[in-house]
Formats: sequence, structure tokens, C-alpha cells
Amino acid sequence: MKYCQRIVLKNGKEALLRSGGASDGRAVWENFSLTHAETDYLLSYPDENSFDPEQEARFLEEKLNSPFEAEIIAVADGKVVGTAGIEAVGTKCKVRHRAEFGISILKEYWGLGLGRALVNACIRCARDAGYAQVELTVVADNTRAVSLYRSVGFVEFGRNPRGFASRTGGYQELIHMLLKL
Repeated sequence: MKYCQRIVLKNGKEALLRSGGASDGRAVWENFSLTHAETDYLLSYPDENSFDPEQEARFLEEKLNSPFEAEIIAVADGKVVGTAGIEAVGTKCKVRHRAEFGISILKEYWGLGLGRALVNACIRCARDAGYAQVELTVVADNTRAVSLYRSVGFVEFGRNPRGFASRTGGYQELIHMLLKL
């Protein structure tokens, strides 16, 4: 799915939110390693990345050409500083109305409005793709993210008190949230 939007961050700098493509493979792969090393709130650690740059390039190209899925990259200061996307939960009749949302942003860009812009971009893409709802899972201790998701209309529908087993902090509670479109 194609997407493109210029935004101004809270620090006055401009960022470009756009669909990633094959040529972005290495930069997005490197961004994954950086963002997943900066926080314990994401699903995996950098050493668990199952993609190499070429596989990332193919993944981005598939999303770019998909009418139902999107991977949006945020470019600021000449580099990829974040990614966000929506993926189908499945193609079977009973679940094809549902999309899953994921996001990661370099820590130095937290608090600048980039997260909200990426969330809203993915919500727009989900609506355009015809989904009835978007779902996400967030670590309960990630209060900034939980607050952001609630502010755009996501509601909690369940919790898993031992959802993640952190390498450094023991079990992490997960909140399951959804947004009806």
C-alpha cells in the first residue's frame, strides 16, 4: 500500500512518512537493530531479527504492492528514524476484517509527535484497506504508548500478566487493545 505525507515534528524539523520499498531494505534493517536495542518494550531483541537486509527489502516491496498491508517508514535528518505498519490477521472469512499494528521509533525521536503521526497514518491505511478494526499489543509499563493509543481511540480488551519474559526485567504484562474503524 502506498503512503506519503510530510509532517513537522515538535522540534520544528520536517519528517517524511512514506511507504518503504526495496531500496530501503538496509536502512530499515539497521533501524530495527537500533530501536530494538533501545527499549525492552518491543517483541524481540536485535539478535532475534529473522531478516537480513535483502529479506527486509523483499518484505518492504511486498507491503508496497499490497492493497491490504502497509509498512511506513519515517525519515528525518536524512535517516530512517521509525517504522510502523499494519498486517492482516489472516485471510480467512472470520478474521479478514482485522489488522495488526506495530511501531518502533528511535529513542531520540520519542516525544516529538512522530508516534502519533505514524499511528494515524496506519489507521488511515487500515480504513482505506477496508478493515473493521485495528489491534495491537503493548507492554503495560509503556505508559506513554498506552496513553497515545487511548487518545486516538484504542480500547483495552484484555491483559496477559506474563505476556513477555524480558531478559532483564522478568515477566512483563501485556495489554491487548483494539480500535473499531
